Amino acid sequence: MILATYSLWRRDVLRFLRQPSRVVGALLTPVIFWFVIGSGLGSSFQGNPGGSPSPATAGFLPYYFPGSLALIVLFTAIFSTISIIEDRQEGFLQGVMASPAPRAAIVLGKALGSTTLAVLNGLVFLLLLPFSGLHPGAGGVAAAVGCVALLGLALSGLGIMIAWPLRSAQGFHAIMNVALVPMWLLSGALFPASGASGWVQVLMRLNPLTPAVAIIRAFLTGVPAANFAAAAGSVLLFAVVTLSISTLLVSRSARN
Repeated sequence: MILATYSLWRRDVLRFLRQPSRVVGALLTPVIFWFVIGSGLGSSFQGNPGGSPSPATAGFLPYYFPGSLALIVLFTAIFSTISIIEDRQEGFLQGVMASPAPRAAIVLGKALGSTTLAVLNGLVFLLLLPFSGLHPGAGGVAAAVGCVALLGLALSGLGIMIAWPLRSAQGFHAIMNVALVPMWLLSGALFPASGASGWVQVLMRLNPLTPAVAIIRAFLTGVPAANFAAAAGSVLLFAVVTLSISTLLVSRSARN
């Protein structure tokens, strides 16, 4: 179990680091989104979009920073799992499925690899904190990284769920554009729920990404999140559900 998990984790991490274009794309896209969109929309918002009286969160760029961090985790974790489709086309996945490795080890190895990459990219993005207008302490940054890791694990499980039954990268990208980008947009990363339409607020409450963004924002801004325990439990449940369903899909495929 441990050897199979470690082998798959190491393979995904090394393959990612050996492709500089993937590193640059996964990191620069959210950075550009944060700086360009944040600078462009900043003057369009009156006061504090986060709704908090704290001066630490006043302005759109500070509000948008945690959402950009969540976008990095989303892009890195989900796009890393596209390697499942590539592995199937190259025949590597068939060899893994024919091995005596436990099916849970296959899911865990892929998920941990994607999560590691998401955390590493998130750490690089956090180097921009001095330019964001946010000034969290070391404890807040460490707690935010922990939430990023848990979110990365949940999104990696979601990516495995999406990639496992697919046979083409084109189908994966289509689902990414249709489902995952709206999930990020409706997570509170770009705008708060308080100013949205009623039906949008309902979707934001049902969105599993929303509590994760709220927790990351709370740690980075120092403003406590509402119902913190419930939000943390939702993120943990999101990870458990996606990884469990992924394991069932892999096990079912092995039996077939």
